[in-house]
Amino acid sequence: MIQYLWFDLGYTLVKTNREEVYQKTLERFDAIRTLDEITMAYHRADKLFMREYQGVLGKDSKVFMPWYTGTLNYFLQLSLPIEEVIRVQLAVAKEQPVQWQAFDFTKSTLQHLRELGYKLGLISNWNHTAREVLARNGLLEEFDEIIISSEVGIEKPDSAIFELAFAKGKVTAEQSLYIGDNYYDDVRGCQKVGMNCLLINPYEKQGIEELDYQHVIPNIQDVVSYLGHSQVPLEIK
Repeated sequence: MIQYLWFDLGYTLVKTNREEVYQKTLERFDAIRTLDEITMAYHRADKLFMREYQGVLGKDSKVFMPWYTGTLNYFLQLSLPIEEVIRVQLAVAKEQPVQWQAFDFTKSTLQHLRELGYKLGLISNWNHTAREVLARNGLLEEFDEIIISSEVGIEKPDSAIFELAFAKGKVTAEQSLYIGDNYYDDVRGCQKVGMNCLLINPYEKQGIEELDYQHVIPNIQDVVSYLGHSQVPLEIK
């Protein structure tokens, strides 16, 4: 029986306003794209990097940003000078900072799962800002255990980070379920330790066409029904 639910952080519980910032950046080049188009391009770029360049997105953005921006523009069918785009993007971000914000449903879903009797934990590949992101979004108090790669010196998909979580949570892999958006870090890491994993992908198979994996959900709201419970009541805030 599942007792403990472990969550990823980025694009599982929180997201950024990067699409709005990039839309304004493109406008400076007279390149007009809708937010939906930009959102999908970011999604496809993220998934490509997760698949082909594992671990790169967790590095300093200076390492991969020109590379990533070129990929993003490719999915947007744009041909623009990458260095100039990045310069303008940084300028726009000073006017409209890119910040991590919880999805509208994140806190209410976590609260509902706690009320149903589950313990909640976080296992995330993140830098020193992770607890600040959680606190700013009112999520810190929702977790029984928090395991952050930069604090423990281990990253997913290394089995050791999951085993550390089990030890801290006093739970087994069989009693746990992980929820994350990166197949190559999350699902494969869970498979190493025998823990089931729900993969988040908001756009059905788009971006993960290469995978033959059945346990895919659009967002964490579906964890509730997956576990056999009713969805979050509307009055929960």
